Amino acid sequence: MSAPKELRVSKDRRLLTVTFPDHRPFELPAELLRVLSPSAEVQGHSPEQRVTVPGKRDVAILKIEPVGNYAVRITFDDFHDTGIFTWNYLHTLGHEMDSRWQGYLDELSEKGLSRDR
Repeated sequence: MSAPKELRVSKDRRLLTVTFPDHRPFELPAELLRVLSPSAEVQGHSPEQRVTVPGKRDVAILKIEPVGNYAVRITFDDFHDTGIFTWNYLHTLGHEMDSRWQGYLDELSEKGLSRDR
């Protein structure tokens, strides 16, 4: 997967627009990026260890830093910063955003958790 030609954070810091060459831009909400972070803290070391992260409706992006030529590290305003978002992962999130978001909402409901604090 080639690098995006643009990564842009909205003024309110709650949306990351990712534009890959020859593709329409993906608009990824900060909340989605935070709760689906590829970090071990969220994903665990196996599918059974994956954590459902509640209370992130109002999370914002503090900064984005390049990681080599293949990814970015996103720091959120809750100070979570251990996820390395590869170009492939961002591309996948863009294409699967609706189904992954619905899966997250379903998990919250099943576990009696909320998007609010």
